[in-house]
Amino acid sequence: MYAAIDDPYCYPGTTVLKNKLGLRNQRQLDAFESEMSFQRSTESLPTGRLSYSHYRAIHLHLFQDVYPWAGKVRTVRISKGESTFCYPERIDHEMAKLFKALARAKHMRGTTPAGFAKQAAHFLAELNAIHAFREGNGRTQLTFLTLLAEKAGHPLMLKRMKPERILQAVIDSFGGDERPLAGMIHELVESGK
Repeated sequence: MYAAIDDPYCYPGTTVLKNKLGLRNQRQLDAFESEMSFQRSTESLPTGRLSYSHYRAIHLHLFQDVYPWAGKVRTVRISKGESTFCYPERIDHEMAKLFKALARAKHMRGTTPAGFAKQAAHFLAELNAIHAFREGNGRTQLTFLTLLAEKAGHPLMLKRMKPERILQAVIDSFGGDERPLAGMIHELVESGK
């Protein structure tokens, strides 16, 4: 669960995010969110140039049935455990900078599987540290990474993914060690192993 100060995204006196069904029970909201975002993930994703606006469109697509703010950058400061994410007033600047660097790197086309994994891990670590949305960052990041990998010529074998391992690797990357995340991505690259 995220911690936020004076969180207008939550129902008063709770940590339950305001949602389109008006659910006030966290377990029910989690189930609804999971079901709807999974359903949307099976549909055609928004097309785009793997840009910041494309990234926001993916979040909107995945969470449009759940949250009225889907696709919109968060406006509150949030943290998870001891990790404090980018302040909301810096999100647009940091995201623009990150996606500009991605475009300059030609979306990692022409890399080896290991080179892609290393660059993708750094990109994903930065994206996670920014944490642009109030909720749904991880699913949006994974969806975007899948599209990026396809464009770079390194499609991912998601059936190899172990959610608990990738979560720990993302946490490690937040602390500055991107090697576990690069290793996980390399394992997911079809031609990697």
